[in-house]
Amino acid sequence: MQSGRHTASDETFMRRALILARRGLGCTSPNPMVGAVLARNNRIIGQGWHRAAGQPHAEVEAIHDAQRRGQKVRGATLYVTLEPCCTHGRTPPCTETIIRAGIRKVVVAATDPNPAHNGRAFKVLRRAGIRVITAVLAAEATELNAAFNHWIVHRTPFVTVKAAMTLDGKIATRDGESKWITSPEARAFAMELRRAADAILVGVNTVLQDDPALTFRGTRNARNAKPPLRRIVLDSMARTPLRSRVLTDEHSAFTTIVVGPQAPARRIARLSRRATVLVAPGSSRRQHSGIDLRWLLRRLGRENVTHLLVEGGGEVNASFLFGGFAHRIVFFYAPKVLGGRDARRAVAGTGISQWPEARMLKNLQWSRIGPDLLLQASVL
Repeated sequence: MQSGRHTASDETFMRRALILARRGLGCTSPNPMVGAVLARNNRIIGQGWHRAAGQPHAEVEAIHDAQRRGQKVRGATLYVTLEPCCTHGRTPPCTETIIRAGIRKVVVAATDPNPAHNGRAFKVLRRAGIRVITAVLAAEATELNAAFNHWIVHRTPFVTVKAAMTLDGKIATRDGESKWITSPEARAFAMELRRAADAILVGVNTVLQDDPALTFRGTRNARNAKPPLRRIVLDSMARTPLRSRVLTDEHSAFTTIVVGPQAPARRIARLSRRATVLVAPGSSRRQHSGIDLRWLLRRLGRENVTHLLVEGGGEVNASFLFGGFAHRIVFFYAPKVLGGRDARRAVAGTGISQWPEARMLKNLQWSRIGPDLLLQASVL
């Protein structure tokens, strides 16, 4: 939806608002990342971003910032990366705050994808006599909140499948040795993927072989701290060791073990003392070792998981990719060749029998991370 022409300065201020929005990465879920800039006479007088769910929205932060600086807000122009909210939630509607502040013009990047809100704020603001310009850098703003946009419409998480492999697609030797395939630079980039996710998922074989922590390790601060990652283990027969790190470390309360309907009740009871255990229903064609992935994603969506990062082994990756549940891949390729028919593959499963069944990718982005290659792409 486009309303009115915008200028080069409008794009400049919106780019600043997008930079501010990214500061909320990993902290705002289940809300989107939003940035806002308040300008007068082609000069910024206030700015802000949404820092965390339940905290003031970006528009309110920008207005308060201008007021703290002693700037006059009435008559100013507000640049915001997402359509302002117009309903009561954890915070009052931003449209009321904008109108009350006497803002003259509002420039918006992306329209709220929520069908219940889509475009409503624009009508509210226009009825109040405020000029509204929309779709300024809309593509950039939409991509910024790809996970939220998917979740708010479908109520299931946006799924990213991440894997680090050799040039011949192997993630471990035949004996299971896998550390370290890629460079420190690639591993630092991968940690930022965890920052952007609400939950991380692996299969039980990864826990048995590597005993990973599955945590985000990065900088934090008191006001803008990322909540602990929810850790999900697909474990159809409840084999997760009671001494594994995901069950014994300080974040064990954020661990969920997903078992199949055939898992032994005694093992389930033991795991339930250490973590949340979900028993998946049976009889689904789209499964991973007896676990209904469609059911799981719907369950996670209801629990406000907007972005799920899959870091499984080859079987788990194949289940998400060929089950039709993956939306994006992030594949790291180290300049190494492992070889061996028994070495473990990044994508395993039974494979396809005909070329039309292959998973197709679009929006390919190749880049260099240290000595490694990085492929990011959308899954068709």
